[in-house]
Amino acid sequence: MKNVLYIGNALSQKGKNITSIEVLGARLRQFCNVKIASKKQNQVLRLLDMMLMVIKNRRHTDYVLIDTYSTLNFYYAFFVAQLSRCFNIRYITILHGGNLENRLIKSPKKSKLLFGNAHRLVSPSVFLRNTFANYGYDNVEYIPNSISIEDYEFSRKEIEKLSLLWVRSFSKIYNPKLAVLLLDSLVKKGYDAELCMVGPDSDGTLKEVKQLAKDLNLDVKFTGKLPKEEWLKLSKEYNIFINTTNYDNMPISVVEAMALGLPVVSTNVGGLPFLISHNEEGLLVSANGVNAFVEAIEELKENKKLKDQLITNARKKVEKLDWEDVKIKWQRLLS
Repeated sequence: MKNVLYIGNALSQKGKNITSIEVLGARLRQFCNVKIASKKQNQVLRLLDMMLMVIKNRRHTDYVLIDTYSTLNFYYAFFVAQLSRCFNIRYITILHGGNLENRLIKSPKKSKLLFGNAHRLVSPSVFLRNTFANYGYDNVEYIPNSISIEDYEFSRKEIEKLSLLWVRSFSKIYNPKLAVLLLDSLVKKGYDAELCMVGPDSDGTLKEVKQLAKDLNLDVKFTGKLPKEEWLKLSKEYNIFINTTNYDNMPISVVEAMALGLPVVSTNVGGLPFLISHNEEGLLVSANGVNAFVEAIEELKENKKLKDQLITNARKKVEKLDWEDVKIKWQRLLS
């Protein structure tokens, strides 16, 4: 078995959403010896822990996997990659976030050092694979985020009362305020509507969203972070999934909604149009478009045939993302 060191933010026990390092790391243990870093909440200590793990395991590591994002975590990836190069360890960057192109533009030299010297780049979306190809990176392999499809009970729901579900961490880039403004618009149009928002705070945005709901006199349900089993159970009470983000790649929460049979209305940004074809597996609308969201939700309510067609197609699409199919690509890459 290959020895893999997986570097990323494993902070679910610190109140954050579970991340790919925790999900994929556990799955890779089916055919690899996997160590992960880091669970440290303090940013400086986290970086030091990551670097120390590389040093400690340098003689027995075949591959270093590095979750790579566009913001502060980009520098974690950069320093870990350079340290791996010093020890002649092959490293693989796993590309996350719909705004990585901005990092390629703002930090071209660091990006070249990081991505140009990688053994491979792994993209969970066709969107990022194509983006990096446009910048001359030809060592990108598409391996999608996976789910265990058997964990998701598919059901068809009638839409009478508009019961909206939003699942994400509260961060400005995910534009959670739009969900509240959308609910306000629906209520003012006379619809019987409700909204549940699931997820932990990321950057202080949760407080702002709660205040907005209070100012608009809206009774929004905020659950905070929930274990997956709990939010999957909660999802049975809702009939439309909304994704309001301004930047995105291939959000697993949207994939999960598609698996459950929840019709998805999402902003048409980043990797979303590669996951959802408009009017085939869901409805895509412009970013920040309250009216566009309202019109899409009205269409789902009024057009049962369309709604049923969307959820059927969406389920079929995400069935192809089952781990049993996806793991073959990881086995091939790490063989």
